[in-house]
Amino acid sequence: MTTATQFLPPAPTAKSTFKLSRWMWVALVLGACVLISTIRVITGATTLTSQGLTEEALKAAVPIALAGLAGLWSERAGVVNIGLEGMMVFGTFGAGWAGHSYGPWAAVAFGVILGVVGGLLHALATITFGVDHIISGVAINIIAPALTVFLAKIVFATASGGVQRTSGQIADLPRITVPGLSNLLGTLEEKHWFLISDVAGILRGLTTDVPILTVLTVFLFIGSFYILWRTRFGLRLRSTGEAPYASESLGVNVNRYKYAAVMVSGGLAGLAGAFLVIRGQFQSGQTQGRGFIGLASLIFGNYRPGGVAMGAGLFGFTSGATNYDPAGDGLALHALLLIIVLALVFLGFWQYRRGEKVVAGVIAVIAVLAAVWYFTTDRVPAELANATPYVVTLMVMGLASQRLRVPKADGLVYRKGGH
Repeated sequence: MTTATQFLPPAPTAKSTFKLSRWMWVALVLGACVLISTIRVITGATTLTSQGLTEEALKAAVPIALAGLAGLWSERAGVVNIGLEGMMVFGTFGAGWAGHSYGPWAAVAFGVILGVVGGLLHALATITFGVDHIISGVAINIIAPALTVFLAKIVFATASGGVQRTSGQIADLPRITVPGLSNLLGTLEEKHWFLISDVAGILRGLTTDVPILTVLTVFLFIGSFYILWRTRFGLRLRSTGEAPYASESLGVNVNRYKYAAVMVSGGLAGLAGAFLVIRGQFQSGQTQGRGFIGLASLIFGNYRPGGVAMGAGLFGFTSGATNYDPAGDGLALHALLLIIVLALVFLGFWQYRRGEKVVAGVIAVIAVLAAVWYFTTDRVPAELANATPYVVTLMVMGLASQRLRVPKADGLVYRKGGH
C-alpha cells in the first residue's frame, strides 16, 4: 500500500552551516592584520599598509561596491541586471555634463537621475514587455556608450574647457578628516612598528581626507541592509524575487516592487558613475568594466550587502597595490603575490575539509605556481600590472566555489495572474 509521503522528494541532506560570531569576525580581521604586517616586514614593502595605498584602495573599491549594491537591489526582486555597466556610463555622462555646468553636487544628482533612466529602460523591457533579462542588459551595455559618445560630441565640443568626448574639469566635493587623529596616526605609521604602525596607516587612510561620497556609500550599505531585511517593504520586495505568484496571492503589487528595485539599482549604478567623474572629468570608456566587476562582487558576496563590500574591498586592495607606488620599486604589488599564496593555502585547506578535493587540488597547483613566481622574480612585469586587480579578484571569486543562495525567481518572466 502506497502513501502520499512515498511520492515526496527525499529531504535534502544539506551540509551543516557554520556561522561566525561577532568575536570570531574580530579575530579574523586581527589575524589578517597580523598576516599583512608579517608580510610587510618580510618583503620590506612599507607601502603595503600605508595611508596612500589605503586611499587608493578606497578610490577603487567604492564604485565597485556601489555597482554590486545596485545589482543586489535588482536581483533580490528577481530581475537580473547585467546592464550595470551601461547604467554607470549614463551616470558618468550625466555627472560630466551637470558637474561642469552647475557644480559637483549637480553632478551627483544628474548622475543618479540618468542611472535611474537606464534602470527604467531595463525595467520597461524586462517587467512590462517580458524581454529576456540578459538580452535587455546587453542591449543597455551596447547602447549607453554609443549614445553618450554621440551626446558628448554635441555637448562638450562647444563647452568651455571641453573637447569631443571629454568634459571640462569638475570640482571636488567636501572631504572629511577626523580632527586630531590624523597627526597621531601619522606619527605611529612612521615608526614602522609591527602591527601597530600597520593598523595606524590603514586607519589614517580611512579617517583622513575621505571623500564624502565614500561616507555616503557606507550609509547606503547600512541602509540597504536595514530596508531589505528589517522592514515590511524589504520583505515584500524580496518576496517578489523568491515567489512572485505567492506574493501576488497575498495582495502584493509585484510589478510595482520590481520597478522600484530596478530603478533604485539604476540610481546606485549612476552614483557609481558619478563617483568616477567627481574631481576629474567625463571621458568615454571611463567605467573600464567596473559594472561587471560589481556583478562579480555580488556573486562573491552571495547576494548580501556585507559580502558585496568584501568583494569590492578585495578588488580595491589589489588595485591600490598596483596604482600606489611612490618609490617605483613595485614592492607592494610583488608582496601581493605572497599574500595570494597564503590565501590560496588557507582556501585550499578549507575546501579540502569541506570534501571538495578536486577544487582543493586545483587551488594547490595555483598556489605552487604563484609561490614559484614570487621566489623567482623581483617584481611583477609592467605589462601585467594593470590586469592584476581583475585577475586576482576573479580568480579568488571563482576558486571560492561558494554555495550560492540565488533568489528562486531571479531572471524569470512574471505575468500577473499567471502560474
